[in-house]
Amino acid sequence: MDLMTISGLIIGVAAVWFVLSAGGILKLLFNLQAAILVFGGVIGATLITYPWSLIKKIPKCTWFMFFPRRFLSQRRIVAIFENCSKKVHRSGIDQTLLEEVPPGNIFFRRAMSLLVDGFEADFIKETLKKEIDYLKKRHRQVYEVFRSMGAYAPIFGLLGTLIGVVQVLRNLTDPVSMGASMAIAITTTFYGIFSTNFIFLPIAGKLEALTEKEVLADSLIIEGVLSLKNGEIPSVIKKKLESFVGANERK
Repeated sequence: MDLMTISGLIIGVAAVWFVLSAGGILKLLFNLQAAILVFGGVIGATLITYPWSLIKKIPKCTWFMFFPRRFLSQRRIVAIFENCSKKVHRSGIDQTLLEEVPPGNIFFRRAMSLLVDGFEADFIKETLKKEIDYLKKRHRQVYEVFRSMGAYAPIFGLLGTLIGVVQVLRNLTDPVSMGASMAIAITTTFYGIFSTNFIFLPIAGKLEALTEKEVLADSLIIEGVLSLKNGEIPSVIKKKLESFVGANERK
């Protein structure tokens, strides 16, 4: 579980809850009509904008926000390639190198398989870099869906405000109806702004950050595989790969 996401949700909700409670308007912001307008409008606009092949990935990607995939640390990857280099200098490039790959890391195993199968360095580099490029494109398509939802929500909030103002103007002589109309006008704006800045855009940002983390780890793996292919000694491989690692993590 991602404790940063959980902590952010708790702090954000608590802050909004406290302010609304202190102002005595907490109950006023629970408005079913406003929620239907904003969230129904966002869902409808998103369905119009994107194909089902992307829409169906939203629940899984939202789950990743709370339970992100575990990636190998950069230090662990450096250590693995250092061990692999020692093996290569003892017995050459063979199937035993695949034993060093942690289970579940598909990209790492694919990279090592290309090395063990004897492909040229240029082919290995080009193939793996293309895989990273397509990974970035696939992930970008998904988090752009959340960015679009973040753009739609405030607009539907504004639409609700306009509808509420029109209803107020139509019921100037009826104070009760005016109050209900003003509630819709205010709550739709609140729902639009709150969902954009606390749901949709944060999810998009978290998914993008996770993608960059995965790309960095994969780039480190490519560099390590190419170093093994070129027959570099363990100390050289370690120094070269440590350039990907932050100074604090190297210590």
